Amino acid sequence: MSTVSTTSTRSTAVAVVGGGQAGLSTSWYLTRDGVDHVVLEAGTAAHEWADTRWDNFTLVTPNWHCRLPGYAYDGPDPDGFMTRDEVVAWLAGYAPTFGPPLLEHTRVTSLVERDGGGFVLQTSGPDGETTWEADHVVLATGGYHLPIVPPWAGAIDPAIEQIHSADYRNPEQLPDGGVLVVGSGQSGAQVAEDLHLAGRQVHLALGDAPRVARTYRGRDCMTWLSDMGLYDTAVAQYPGGLAAREKTNHYVTGRDGGRDIDLRAFALEGMRLYGLLDGLTTPGGSHLTFRPTMTQALDDADRTYNSICRDIDRWIDAQGIDAPPPSTYEPVWMPDADPTELDLAAAGITSVVWAIGYRPDYRWVGVGVFDGHGRPTHTRGVTSVPGLYFLGLPWLHTWGSGRFLGIARDAEHVASCITGTGSRGSQARTSTTV
Repeated sequence: MSTVSTTSTRSTAVAVVGGGQAGLSTSWYLTRDGVDHVVLEAGTAAHEWADTRWDNFTLVTPNWHCRLPGYAYDGPDPDGFMTRDEVVAWLAGYAPTFGPPLLEHTRVTSLVERDGGGFVLQTSGPDGETTWEADHVVLATGGYHLPIVPPWAGAIDPAIEQIHSADYRNPEQLPDGGVLVVGSGQSGAQVAEDLHLAGRQVHLALGDAPRVARTYRGRDCMTWLSDMGLYDTAVAQYPGGLAAREKTNHYVTGRDGGRDIDLRAFALEGMRLYGLLDGLTTPGGSHLTFRPTMTQALDDADRTYNSICRDIDRWIDAQGIDAPPPSTYEPVWMPDADPTELDLAAAGITSVVWAIGYRPDYRWVGVGVFDGHGRPTHTRGVTSVPGLYFLGLPWLHTWGSGRFLGIARDAEHVASCITGTGSRGSQARTSTTV
């Protein structure tokens, strides 16, 4: 006997897509204001922290940065750095504090505008297919959807294992032998450090990521920068304006209590450094070529490091703060030349970890709010389509937007637009229709 698949229809004032810290923060404000809403999460709440971080992952921001609406880190080490498991446990305690209307394992498969205003969402979940109608939609799925690997990566000798940093967990996961890590942003630098500390022979292909001191003049640099207002400055006020959204974050680590990541020091200890990876010379082979940019990348990263320290010096002087004396980073290693070739097989490299970022994937969103590269277009999360918002994106409004420190402010702004108390948005229904 055949079964007939049925689709139910439900309605809500606000549909929040994504149950991570951004979606839950939005829900906190909507719950506080009595706004009818639902949070639709494809997996489980905040699952990304457990699913896409390696075993030795630690936050690079101090624990006191960990603040969500109505909920903040209150542990014994505010200037320390939570491990992955500690972050997962901390986030797990958030939803029970206010009871969001959260539907887990419910994936939104399409979003379109509704005739006459509002939106229609199709979802797939434990109870089958559901059609949701909503007056407002908040897309809080973050900006890291599809791991990037070069289109020619599949042509590398299949004997060499390849993974993306999103799937990296620990050195034991990889076959014995050397490892090429491609990318020197926060993930790439920390994965390279993890492998290096485990005694693996690491080869690291550098991008243009800058770096920052972990501590300077007696305090964590990110605490200084917070006091200086750097995390509160709107993206439009930075040099280059919205182009700041394309910048790579500074590499540093919170591991073992926090320290600098000094790639020059790693080179002294045996790590092999290269410039930008150019490509594969022969399909099916293992011979790679690099641009001669390694020296420049190291110099530029150090220049940024020292520039940030000088900014802190000026702040200290202007505020009359009593602090330890200033210092300048001096290179501990200088390369003789920039290597431009590497044969993976000849060098004993058995695996490659790609850490060159992600690209957005909003193919399920059938609303015209994207640029030619598929990136959302918005002003502080508010799009040109009434009732549609984004939240949880890096540099959504400020440098702090992509961090725990800035989520509450962004969520409050979007929620106020929905309820009509902000600069845009119509009054959301407060009756319960879910």
